Amino acid sequence: MDNNDKKMNKTNKEEVTEVVSNKGVTLHLRKSSGTSYLYDWIHSMIFAIAIVVIILTFFVRLVDVSGTSMYETLHDGDKVIVTNFFYTPEDGDIVVISHGAQYSEPIIKRVIATEGQSLSIDFESGKVTVDGKVIDEPYIKGHTYKKDAEIPSVVPEGKVFVMGDNREVSLDSRSTAIGLIDENDIIGKAQFVAFPFNRIKGLSL
Repeated sequence: MDNNDKKMNKTNKEEVTEVVSNKGVTLHLRKSSGTSYLYDWIHSMIFAIAIVVIILTFFVRLVDVSGTSMYETLHDGDKVIVTNFFYTPEDGDIVVISHGAQYSEPIIKRVIATEGQSLSIDFESGKVTVDGKVIDEPYIKGHTYKKDAEIPSVVPEGKVFVMGDNREVSLDSRSTAIGLIDENDIIGKAQFVAFPFNRIKGLSL
């Protein structure tokens, strides 16, 4: 093997950087390719972690279900994946609501009616009517009783009327402790049950 081949092999294993010193002397600094690969790998990992953090902070959240107000759809201790990217509440959505004046922790309820929709509840039959149509609610448990809040005939602008699926125990828009929900207080829509593993499922109607 001649000298040129030896130099070529050595160059393949090392990266050569020329640096001109303040005295005009050219210095050849060598960095092994293994160090370069390690640097690139660490850089890629940091970038990937940053992307995951941004997604989890602004677009996707994992929220714990506390209590039984959404039973049997959601159980106490379930973990749900919540999204909020360009989200607008719609009838039937299960949403996570930030804390308010009367409650200190986020709550999970189902959207029954949104701004501008007419609403009435027959508390004797438990039937809920939105925009003149009785809505189909196969997900509910128990009877829909009246509580201490006035039910609006039309949901005001920027507000949402919500109820829990477990109607007999749920504290929701039928109660003055919760009332109508401001759309700005909705963290996002619950899309999936992610844990426990035997309960993984989608939450869309």
